[in-house]
Amino acid sequence: MISFLPRLAAATALILLIPLIAMQITDEVNWDPADFALFGILLFGAGLTYELVTRMGGNAAYRIGAGLAIAGAFLLVWVNGAVGIIGSENNDVNMMYFGVLAVGFLGSIIARFEPKGMARALFATAFAQALVPVIALTVWQPPSWGRAGVGGVFILNTFFVVLFAGSALLLRQAALEQHDTVN
Repeated sequence: MISFLPRLAAATALILLIPLIAMQITDEVNWDPADFALFGILLFGAGLTYELVTRMGGNAAYRIGAGLAIAGAFLLVWVNGAVGIIGSENNDVNMMYFGVLAVGFLGSIIARFEPKGMARALFATAFAQALVPVIALTVWQPPSWGRAGVGGVFILNTFFVVLFAGSALLLRQAALEQHDTVN
């Protein structure tokens, strides 16, 4: 069961070498130990989650769909924590993105990681992702949208909506394939 952990740890360490080497080449990359620790934990956690979740489902659509959802969640946390999506990383409105992740996470647990239920959870996650900038624009009205502006925030959110909706479609396909093999 845990035979993949050394490979996962090695892959995480190799990926962490990228910013370490970049710091030697350019002043544009300036990570402190906390940045490395957080990125390592997120990366290892995403890999571990993928390994554990995909052991529950067998077909390719399930594995790819789960991977896409996990990658989307990883990127959402990383981008939001590193630079923020709406304004800076210190803008409180960005906390709504953790609600987006909670929808997917709790929905997947409720669905017991079955593809049909996970598809529903990821469609709900995509919808929650789409709602965040709308709520921010109409209700919260943050003082600054950052350098990207309102349009850039909506474009970035659309990217995440597509990731989560694409994952949901793949998981729905996995459920259909699972149903076909049972019958």
